[in-house]
Amino acid sequence: MSIYVGNLSYEVTEADLTTAFAEYGSVKRVQLPTDRETGRMRGFGFVEMGADSEEAAAIEALDGAEWMGRDLKVNKAKPRENRSGGGGGSFGGGRKNW
Repeated sequence: MSIYVGNLSYEVTEADLTTAFAEYGSVKRVQLPTDRETGRMRGFGFVEMGADSEEAAAIEALDGAEWMGRDLKVNKAKPRENRSGGGGGSFGGGRKNW
């Protein structure tokens, strides 16, 4: 499972996040998504820890905590939604007035 970390400072690094979460257990991986066009960090990230109990401790301690001038939003990450493009073939509705 992964932890979602939102409302991050745009200056935060993977090392910063690793250090903050390491207080609660072993950090396996940190991801900081960037904007495709600008290359700038998007203000959120994901942290994977070694055990569920470590994740729970980190979420409990850090959700709502102020860090680097921001109030963090920390919770279990939701599975990524499938964004395949094929939905709906409808061309509007309504009557045709010929």
